[in-house]
Amino acid sequence: MPLAVYILGLSVFALGTSEFMLSGLLPALADDMDVSIPTAGLLISAFAIGMVVGAPLLAVATLRLPRRTTLITLISVFGVGQVAGALAPTYEILFASRVISAFACAGFWAVGAAVAIAMVPLNARARAMAVMIGGLSIANVLGVPAGAFLGEHLGWRSAFWAVGAASAIALIGVLTLIPRIPLPAEKPQLKRELTIYRDRQVWLAIAITAFAAGSVFCAFSYLAPLLTEVAGLDSGWVPTVLALFGIGALVGTAIGGRYADAHLFGVMISGITASTVLLVALALTASNPVAVIILTFLLGVSTFYTAPALNARMFNIAAAAPTLAGATTTAAFNLGNTGGPWLGGAAIDADFGFASTAWAGAAMAVAAIGLTVLSLRYHRGADTRIVTGSLQTTSIDSASDGIPSTGIASDGIASDGIASGGTATTGRG
Repeated sequence: MPLAVYILGLSVFALGTSEFMLSGLLPALADDMDVSIPTAGLLISAFAIGMVVGAPLLAVATLRLPRRTTLITLISVFGVGQVAGALAPTYEILFASRVISAFACAGFWAVGAAVAIAMVPLNARARAMAVMIGGLSIANVLGVPAGAFLGEHLGWRSAFWAVGAASAIALIGVLTLIPRIPLPAEKPQLKRELTIYRDRQVWLAIAITAFAAGSVFCAFSYLAPLLTEVAGLDSGWVPTVLALFGIGALVGTAIGGRYADAHLFGVMISGITASTVLLVALALTASNPVAVIILTFLLGVSTFYTAPALNARMFNIAAAAPTLAGATTTAAFNLGNTGGPWLGGAAIDADFGFASTAWAGAAMAVAAIGLTVLSLRYHRGADTRIVTGSLQTTSIDSASDGIPSTGIASDGIASDGIASGGTATTGRG
């Protein structure tokens, strides 16, 4: 794996810390800004909305710009956004700073993912994405709990200052260690890249990713009040439990990245199913602190176990437009990160309690499973048509030469194409 991929993963640490740290800061932030916890939770949705809109817009805007320069600019803007958040005197200004930071974060993810994918062979795409997602995992292990700790002892603004400092370190890493990425000989054409959106498998991948991400973050966004108000834990436990989620995320990323290249749909279905079961268990045992702690760790495992496969799937079916594929995946994840907290906040506002966020998340996960099964059905149908055509063609050619038919191998279609989700077969339905 090229060193530059690991540098991108380390840069994602700063991005991920900012994206998820509010889950441990909501009570203190809501009290300081004089808003309700669901209203404070909209700051999480604001960041996610910025990611949804910013990823495709910045991918298009920077399509013909040097990759390294683009990464440097985006991480710089992101750092400035963190400083603005730390200094924000009102909720409205803090909201705006989150959206601006999210735009920069989205662009960095989209361009960074395209760069990482371009530097590795086809059969290492999921592992390359696992390295970048590993930055998110480390953010959940170290960054998010550290933010909660700082918020508990030095105020929530100190967490924003800390992420600003981490962004400066990431900028130094990109400046010194990311090589200059030459632009392709043929300039990318936006019209050609946009053709990926004609593929129903692309839209299915977007929906699957959005529902899978939203299912977990529907509950995770309100984990701090669930721990203190329902499970009865002291607020000092929040950083520890968040760290356990991050450790689970690190474990899940390592396992998912190892197996997703070979068993893409298997990882997707098993991971999302596990998240569904865990969310139902969390809803049923929310008042039991030991159960909540264990389930939080396991949710970290199941969520990030699935993430490399979800990323690789989009790059496989949209290989002709890698930058837009990265942007689309980023937008899809953050559609879930927008809808999940919103749905969880709606359940809380309806007086169903904090535990209801887990039930709502489980419902989203069930929808993701159904869409994944549908996508697999289309994928197998496409493979069947391709293989049938290959057999017929080979039989005709062989008959004319007096050579026995060789079947699938004559077209070089791997026998495990369905499991791997690879681009040896189109998989586009």
